[in-house]
Amino acid sequence: MAQHLKLLFYDYVEDIVERRAPHRPAHLGLIAEWVADGRVVAGGATGDPPAGALIVFSESGDPEEWVAIDPYVLEGLVTEWRVEPWTVVAGGLR
Repeated sequence: MAQHLKLLFYDYVEDIVERRAPHRPAHLGLIAEWVADGRVVAGGATGDPPAGALIVFSESGDPEEWVAIDPYVLEGLVTEWRVEPWTVVAGGLR
């Protein structure tokens, strides 16, 4: 059976590693809360050094609600974001 998830893609400011430090605990706490209640399946930075991030939302998760309260977005660390639907037909994320 297919899973219908949502992917949130972030593009970060160039100096994200330096600028995220004061906001990182709140950002990671928020994602931990959403993972615990099932709204987020997985998430993390992309690139080395990080250039962006990918967060996978369950069917009950709302990426736009997340963006409205994420400290990284509110503090201007995210330059662009977009949401894409993802229909998982092989493997799966539980």
